[in-house]
Amino acid sequence: MTLILFVGFFAFMLLGVPIALAIGASTMLALATQGTPLLVVTQQMFQGINTFALVAVPMFILTGDIMAQGSVSKKLVDFADSLFGFLKGGLSVVSVLAGMFFAAISGSGAATTAAVGSSLVPELKRKGYDPASAASLIAASGTIGVVIPPSVPMIIYAVIAQESVSTLFLQGFLPGLAMGLGLTAIAIVQAYRRRYPHGSPLSLATIWRTLKAASWGLMTPVIILGGIFSGVFTPSEAAVVAVVYALIVSLVVYRDLTPRDVYRVMIRSAITTSVIMLVIATSAVLSWTLSSAQVPAQIAESVLSLSSDPYVIMLLVVAVILATGVFIETASALIILTPVLLPLVTQLGIDPVHFGLIIVVGLAIGMITPPVAINLYVASSVTQLPLERITKAIVPYLLGLVGVLLLVVYLPMWLGISGS
Repeated sequence: MTLILFVGFFAFMLLGVPIALAIGASTMLALATQGTPLLVVTQQMFQGINTFALVAVPMFILTGDIMAQGSVSKKLVDFADSLFGFLKGGLSVVSVLAGMFFAAISGSGAATTAAVGSSLVPELKRKGYDPASAASLIAASGTIGVVIPPSVPMIIYAVIAQESVSTLFLQGFLPGLAMGLGLTAIAIVQAYRRRYPHGSPLSLATIWRTLKAASWGLMTPVIILGGIFSGVFTPSEAAVVAVVYALIVSLVVYRDLTPRDVYRVMIRSAITTSVIMLVIATSAVLSWTLSSAQVPAQIAESVLSLSSDPYVIMLLVVAVILATGVFIETASALIILTPVLLPLVTQLGIDPVHFGLIIVVGLAIGMITPPVAINLYVASSVTQLPLERITKAIVPYLLGLVGVLLLVVYLPMWLGISGS
């Protein structure tokens, strides 16, 4: 059955069948060969999405789309520029900082890349920055969007692993910050090598002016995360509060969206949500099928037979995560890999929250590794540059992010998590 399942899955993928349908069709094929009643499929699909925590997913997606559509991203970029634009190659630093700001609002890598890119690319070109390098940095900064909370992949992982969303959110800050610092360091080195210009002089008046303009956007993560960690509301309730706040900011405060714009954003968010939910539903059937066949236990036993050294085994796990991220988009890869790898790492004594950070950061890197590199496609669309040029320029930033991932894997102490 396992052979039929995996052969069928890859065959459907090669035929270009959408990931959700490929997962569902291959699982049904495997179950049918075993004579399992296909009523199980519908039962497990319903069970897979019958979780209250998943209410937060469409709400956070909608919040990010509303903020990205309006002028919030432009105001965040202006504020970041007032802080670090005076540095040599300061706009590169601004790209990363603005990405981190918007990541704390959207929870989406693609939305972060699009919002920051559309605001910064014209200025980067005007100042003489290498377009491909600038676009690749913006795409790399977009990966932070799914690590710094609120994070849609962290919610999905929490549901699968039956862990606390709030705990994962709290632990996501430091890896996201480390990713930002790593990208900033590489960007500064690149700026000196290419002799990028200094930006505008540092001005307290400008900082204060841009801070006031961006304060409504900056308050979004404060309200969301402050409410969650203080116990005022749950992550799901926080997501609804975030949508209401985003609507008030866009319609009443900044007045940069019309009701018709909001309607279009809601339709787009609903489509995105439906795709994610269908993947979760079909993957629930896949997880049940794998568990019934004891595949995770067999994989854990096979891997543990290769080496008794947890460092070597975790390196293999990281390699699997990165390789999967190359070919499968983040949410789908997360749903497929978690039921398979989680039993293995728990046998090594790895905390499930620690593994959640590892798999989310690892799959976030997949957003900039072709062929399935959503952030690179978004950056290419925003800059009108060929994907090949951006892909070549992404290499230094890709290596920097892999370095951060290895720090998360092997030095968990700085995250406040005990090692294995």
